[in-house]
Amino acid sequence: MNTADLGLPVDVPSTALFTDHYELTMLQAALAAGSAGRRSVFEVFTRRLPEGRRYGVVAGTGRVLDAVENFRFDAGVLGFLRERGIVDEETLRWLAAYRFRGDICGYPEGEVYFPGSPIMRVEGSFAECVLLETVILSILNHDSAVAAAASRMSSAADGRPLIEMGARRTHELAAVAASRAAYIGGFTTTSDLAAGFRYGIPTVGTSAHAFTLLHDSERDAFRAQMESLGRGTTLLVDTYDVAEAVRLAVEVAGPELGAVRIDSGDLLVVAHRVRHQLDALGATQTKITVTSDLDEYAIASLRAAPVDAYGVGTQVVTGSGHPTCSMVYKLVARAESADPKAPLVPVAKKSSGGKTSIGGRKWAARRLDEDGVPEAEVVGTGPVPDELADRQLLVQLVKGGEIVTREPLDVVRDRHMAARADLPLSATQLSRGEPVLPTEYL
Repeated sequence: MNTADLGLPVDVPSTALFTDHYELTMLQAALAAGSAGRRSVFEVFTRRLPEGRRYGVVAGTGRVLDAVENFRFDAGVLGFLRERGIVDEETLRWLAAYRFRGDICGYPEGEVYFPGSPIMRVEGSFAECVLLETVILSILNHDSAVAAAASRMSSAADGRPLIEMGARRTHELAAVAASRAAYIGGFTTTSDLAAGFRYGIPTVGTSAHAFTLLHDSERDAFRAQMESLGRGTTLLVDTYDVAEAVRLAVEVAGPELGAVRIDSGDLLVVAHRVRHQLDALGATQTKITVTSDLDEYAIASLRAAPVDAYGVGTQVVTGSGHPTCSMVYKLVARAESADPKAPLVPVAKKSSGGKTSIGGRKWAARRLDEDGVPEAEVVGTGPVPDELADRQLLVQLVKGGEIVTREPLDVVRDRHMAARADLPLSATQLSRGEPVLPTEYL
């Protein structure tokens, strides 16, 4: 696997240092104590959804698989750990041979989730599983937050195309991951060429205000763009006076002009005025794209406006106010001893302050009502009830250290659209409310 597929610089050979210091000190202590080899089960879940959200979106699974595959302690990484004295020589020797040889199951990427959903389950020795905690959480927390925001925006757009254009509003590598997550959530294109290159997401873009300001007149700018990109291009019409720009745009490109973009002002009012002017000039097929710091609420407010597409930047790549999903990675079961045949026993954190967890290796299923609409997320540790056997959510992702499930991004995106459509209608309401499905424990 090329590290470029992870959104990494080409000089980063592994993901092994995408972790916290204490993961390695725990490993060292467990190796010394003889407990590192105990069979263990870790689960990723969140105790609550971000305030006001009615469902979450699983995103980043494909990137997690890439990260696990590239989790290797090569000579450079080992040299860094030795130089800093982070772990002892015995631990360094163990790390030099590290390969994840366990199993990973999880919700399929693009699926929706709820509080308590066991989104991902990682099984193997304590030593090999604990090292993956940070990188798994960093990917899932970021990508799922972006995908959830994108899904809400996609729902609010009601079928109109959404352009992800937030690369300049976040870290350059996070931008690539955010574009991928936004595409899963329902966006149709991105402005980020790195995302297009790495993940095959369609890319779009024409010009900024600087291009208009470069030229001696707006007419000159429009003519230069049209002659280079064709009459089907999108002309930016709010650098100076919008009405005059629209008149010039149609005059230069003719009624075949592809689209105009509005990036400022009262978008509802301006869009109506521009649509009326375009129609009066004979450009009845020219589309209107709006940008300008949109979020799901702004998009919803424009539903009745003559807007054909939305460009979203800051709000989508930052999770629209919720840049993380607060997912955790908890040990829920471990073997009684290092004997490979030793039985698993449930374990769980019982401290106060709302951070308790439920022990035991879990399954999850979605129960339907009599009309075939999901009515509950059911999570259990015992036998799966017969009526839920064919509604189980977790699928095998890694078996014995080998990745067994890789999916094209369009398959993931289609899965999310289907999963969201299956939820009760209140799932897409933007008003504050509880998760659309309750979580029941068996």
